[in-house]
Amino acid sequence: MSVLTHHTRGRTDRTTGSLAWLLVLGIVLAAMNLRTAVTSVGPVLDQVSSSLGMTGVGVGLLTTLPVLIFASVGALTPAMARRVGEHRLLLFALIVLGAGLLIRSMVDSAEVFLYSSALALSGGAVGNVLIPSLIKRHFPGRAGTMTTVYTTALAVGTMLAAAATVPIERAADGNWHVALGVWAALAAVAAVPWLALARTEPERRTVNGQVGARALVRSRLAWAVAAYFGTQSMVAYIMFGFLPKILIDGGYSTGQAGLVLGVFTAIGIPVSLVVPWIAAKFADQRPVVAAFVAFYVAGFLGLWLMPSGPAWLFAVLVGIGMGSFPLALTILAMRTRTPEATAALSAFGQSVGYLIAGAGPLLIGVMYEATGGWTLPFLLLFAVVGVQFATGWYAARPGYLEDEGAVAR
Repeated sequence: MSVLTHHTRGRTDRTTGSLAWLLVLGIVLAAMNLRTAVTSVGPVLDQVSSSLGMTGVGVGLLTTLPVLIFASVGALTPAMARRVGEHRLLLFALIVLGAGLLIRSMVDSAEVFLYSSALALSGGAVGNVLIPSLIKRHFPGRAGTMTTVYTTALAVGTMLAAAATVPIERAADGNWHVALGVWAALAAVAAVPWLALARTEPERRTVNGQVGARALVRSRLAWAVAAYFGTQSMVAYIMFGFLPKILIDGGYSTGQAGLVLGVFTAIGIPVSLVVPWIAAKFADQRPVVAAFVAFYVAGFLGLWLMPSGPAWLFAVLVGIGMGSFPLALTILAMRTRTPEATAALSAFGQSVGYLIAGAGPLLIGVMYEATGGWTLPFLLLFAVVGVQFATGWYAARPGYLEDEGAVAR
């Protein structure tokens, strides 16, 4: 018995009782875990690095691992899903994620900490690619609603791991091992629904015109999606890394800068609730792309020209602009006809996109170090947003990947 019955021609679907709700629960819990390996370690990085004797190179590698793992493992996910099935693969990914989190919370070796972090991130990378495909397969007529559920759960999990790790550490008398180990328990909880769903694996079949890697490399739409995903991720990495420094240089105290960063992070939750639902209402998402670019530009101008001004307002504007992330995930479902094509486009867009994004913080750091100011870094941000507008304008046009000449032939 399938979890959902749907009519793909009319792009509608009908849930069938408790199994459908179990699927929704499984997606929510899985999404909450996809970033815990990343955002939980940052607040206690100083304690971890000093306790493990981690060198500067080790710390640099740890902060670069998410980009490397999300890009490499994400690219392999569609092939793995075809071999073992989407439900079983996501179950395995959550087990791997939880195991990595648990191991790194127990070790006293910098090398093992890095290896186990890579293991945990690999589980998250698989989930990044699989969940949009699962939404397309089981909820073809409710892609906007389910992407809203997915991105909101992702935002909640991201903020929860960032905000709760330090209080947990303090409650455990400064023990960072406990603070990081807690997140392994959340992964274990997320695996429970998929233990049941693994027995309802959708039938795997060869789809006519299935999208392969070579076709995606020739596809303008695929490259536009990848560039859009990459530029919005680059802006996110830059802002999370450098927003406090921008504010402190503008005259804010460390505490004030931290509070503004918290506002900036929290705004992602209501934005994630609204964006996919709105974007899915229309075949053409280009007005939404343009609106987010306008928010970016207004926020960056304020932070650049008035760094001692109402920073929380400028941070909120940039945070609304970062609705480009849930929009990018919505576009993955809106530009494809089949779950297989969604998985292929998701893997290509996210893998290439994360590689693009990884260069952003490095470039900003070099520019700031070379000039001692924020003019050149902000000019780079405006250039990135310009590329985001151009590629998003192309990716958000009505149409389907499978109809593109480079893919269809």
